[in-house]
Amino acid sequence: MSGMILLGPPGAGKGTIAAYIQRERDLPVVSTGHLLRQAIAAGTPLGLAAKTLMDQGQLVSDEVVVGLVRDFLTQPVCRHGYLFDGFPRTVVQAEAILSERIAIRLVCCLTVSEEVIVARMSGRRVHPASGRVYHIDNAPPKREGLDDETGEPLATRADDQPEVVLDRLRVYHQQTKPLIDFYRTRAALEPDLAFVEVDASQPVAQVQSEVLRMVASEM
Repeated sequence: MSGMILLGPPGAGKGTIAAYIQRERDLPVVSTGHLLRQAIAAGTPLGLAAKTLMDQGQLVSDEVVVGLVRDFLTQPVCRHGYLFDGFPRTVVQAEAILSERIAIRLVCCLTVSEEVIVARMSGRRVHPASGRVYHIDNAPPKREGLDDETGEPLATRADDQPEVVLDRLRVYHQQTKPLIDFYRTRAALEPDLAFVEVDASQPVAQVQSEVLRMVASEM
């Protein structure tokens, strides 16, 4: 049993690619946010520990997050592999994965310029009730500003505003981008770990095809 990691800046399309790989390869996507909400709702020891930290206004510790991931990977749904989207976020979390002997076979890094990211995210529109996502250029609704299914108004998410996107990119460069060097270095030393980069500025279908081909050849 081994997994893959999707890396890349906000707006690179990690969520879209993860959903596609999940459908095509039947790999569960490991979302730490989802695991955290589940654990809190179920009142598990890790969930209670996380809730205590959150109630105190503190960030959930890496120890708790890695513990949630470790427990999830023991479930039958993960027996043929798994896909991390948005985790690990830092080198410290990546090192924790190693210490827990969580097997990673493929690291796929989506690369795209900041200019493309800002254009993508500032053009994104969502239907608040359902979460359906559109883009004014790449995937526009049938009627401008309205959801295709309900006809209700679409909205721009607060974190898709250009100034917010740039701030998110600054955080990414500080905290998450070092993971690229971390995994590139490890892949050069470990024959069982592949590190690949895919140009995410290409059309979505082409990016999906490239990533799927990597998954098929490496996992």
